[in-house]
Formats: sequence, C-alpha cells, structure tokens
Amino acid sequence: VQLQASGGGLVQPGGSLRLSCADSASIFSFNRMGWYRQAPGKQRELVAAITRLGNTNYADSVKGRFTISRDAAKNTVHLQMNSLKPEDTAIYYCNAGFYSDRVGDYWGQGTQVTVSS
Repeated sequence: VQLQASGGGLVQPGGSLRLSCADSASIFSFNRMGWYRQAPGKQRELVAAITRLGNTNYADSVKGRFTISRDAAKNTVHLQMNSLKPEDTAIYYCNAGFYSDRVGDYWGQGTQVTVSS
C-alpha cells in the first residue's frame, strides 16, 4: 500500500483547495478512506471519511464547506475544501482501511494546507 497525497498549498481565507489521495501500489480495495489533519500543538483529528457504499462522516467544523468523494475502483479519494479559514491550517493526512467503522491502518505522507492572507 502506498498512499500518495497531493493538492495542498497556500490559500487566502475564503479560498478553495482540492486534495487527492491515491493508492498506487495495492491490489486491494479499501472499505473506508478519509482525511485527517493535525495542526501544531494539537492532536490529529478526523476531517472527513467515506465508505465503499458512499456513507460519509464529517467533522462539525467542516460541514457545509468540505466535500469528500472517492473512486472506489481506483482506490482514490478527494477532499474539496471551500470557504477555507485560518483554523483549517494543518497537515492533512490521507487514511485508508478495510473496516468501515474505524480508522484505517494505512496513512499517506501528509500534505500542508495553509490558510493565510
């Protein structure tokens, strides 16, 4: 399993970014894929997750602003982030696993998202 995340960067408040994560090495199909983030001095937290059946789960802080989607056949997950706020600044990590009700065992390398004017 090799989760490759991309799409981070610097954006002004109110702007948008799209993160993508793909598993380039595995022949397995994950049941759950998602995004977590970790800001300096804080614990890693769930941002959004999606199961193979399309069930989604969002952190309250991003509901209505972020949208998670996936291509299950390609083990790819995307996170569309709109109306970004400075408090969204963090390193975002892709996560994947075979169970639909828990954090997966596999992590990507992380991509930095900075929201600042």
